[in-house]
Amino acid sequence: MFSENFGHLISILTLVLILVMFLTPITLLTTLYIHNSRQTKSSLLRGKYWFLGILRYVIEKVGPEFRFYITDDDNMGKPISRIKFVTIVKAAKYLQTLISYGSKRDFTAPGIYIKNSMFPKLNSELELDNSHYIQTRKYNIDKETLLLRYESVESIDVRPRHLTDNNAVVVGPGRQYPWRIKGLVGMSGMSYGALGPSALTALSKGIGMAGGSWMNTGEGGLSPYHLEGGCDIVYQIGPGMFGVRTQGGEIDWALVREKAAITEVKAFELKLGQGAKIRGGHVEGVKVTPEIAAIRGVEPWKTIDSPNRFQTCHGVPDLFDLVMKIQEETGLPVGIKIVVGDNTALDDVCEEYKKRNGGPDFITVDGGEGGTGATYKEMADSLGLPIYSAIVIADNALRKNGLRDKVKLIASGRLHLPDEQAVALGLGADLIAGARSFMISVGCIMAEQCHSNECPVGVATTNKKLQRLLFVDEKKYRTLNYLITVRVGLFALSAACGLTSPTQFTRAHLVFKDDRYRATNCADLFPYPK
Repeated sequence: MFSENFGHLISILTLVLILVMFLTPITLLTTLYIHNSRQTKSSLLRGKYWFLGILRYVIEKVGPEFRFYITDDDNMGKPISRIKFVTIVKAAKYLQTLISYGSKRDFTAPGIYIKNSMFPKLNSELELDNSHYIQTRKYNIDKETLLLRYESVESIDVRPRHLTDNNAVVVGPGRQYPWRIKGLVGMSGMSYGALGPSALTALSKGIGMAGGSWMNTGEGGLSPYHLEGGCDIVYQIGPGMFGVRTQGGEIDWALVREKAAITEVKAFELKLGQGAKIRGGHVEGVKVTPEIAAIRGVEPWKTIDSPNRFQTCHGVPDLFDLVMKIQEETGLPVGIKIVVGDNTALDDVCEEYKKRNGGPDFITVDGGEGGTGATYKEMADSLGLPIYSAIVIADNALRKNGLRDKVKLIASGRLHLPDEQAVALGLGADLIAGARSFMISVGCIMAEQCHSNECPVGVATTNKKLQRLLFVDEKKYRTLNYLITVRVGLFALSAACGLTSPTQFTRAHLVFKDDRYRATNCADLFPYPK
């Protein structure tokens, strides 16, 4: 009797399930049709082919991910191609960038190549400081199937691959507190607010463990999360004066001195421009928590738009007044961040430097291809020269005016991998700064939701629920691994070119191949000024 009743129950439930499966799509489609026929915003949704309007929206929504993973060529994706994205992830997660079979670079396209030597250096001949070990964690792939990847985590010791004392880059050698750098690659400006506390903490700890490197605060001021790892800090001051401002928005010299007294703060940077936006910074009000507002000296939950320029700087003389005042008040090196517009961009700066016999200790040159959390398309696409052109112009201007040994050049703008960084060093940069590569190292998937506070992986968000997605004690090792892998690559390229250190790259080590396969040494293509 029980089995008979149970069988009837199963039959009824099966029938109900079939009806639900059949009626649910019909009900959903009917509801969508009625809703769309009554709305007035979209002509397509009101018409006969309303379902195409819905399909169009779905394609728009998933289109970037679809192209990135399926339809785009490995080298085509923007702002970062899939092959570069995967390379950064592999460096951060697996501590290696090995590939099989061959390069996917388009060798028919014009481009810069690194000049190899017939007699490369041996590892034992390289000038590097490996005097201690750093403990890190890396992943190993144990088994991989179509649907699953089985991985294990291994704790290992790695060498830091610092520059030797002789090759260390010294910024502001004449200052009371010069800044000595033993790692050529650091983190470009990313503010608390643009990134969340979990991401900044992981980045700070990873950079701190790597040693010899630095992180730039971005124009949002110095947060406790920037300081978590004890790494070198560049305090960036933007036109909004966040973190060092009075209530009226003017610079507060007591706060400047207070920030300079923090042990980790090694330099100040005045942000005049950024590659992706030749304008003031922007943060949506939804991201401006009370903590962020307190750090910046603004009201919480209100959208922040800093001015396009420093209100007191009407020209180069005013800029130098501000730079030299900060140097005097703090004893620290002070630099400026600019975007190069043309061949004359730094002429006035160099003339003013010679006139005063002093000025910025470093210039950060950001290429037009640089990234940001929020900007306008017309600015990102067309304002400012790309980084390689900008480096040559800046380097030539300093050399022509006899200032090259006084002012260091930091290059930023899509310089994610060792070969790109080596080219920048060869063209004239002293140091390399990156932002998106560091974001990717802690889990960024390029969802392009940075401005919305809805970052799906907890990187660019102040939403507490989303921040929990980013596990600091795991991601800090990925930042460390990315930096170590980059250093390994730079020294490997140096050895292949017959050099003992990446600090020795010059234009003579670079070759430009045009679309007709003609090769020109970059020292001839971009001759040093006499």
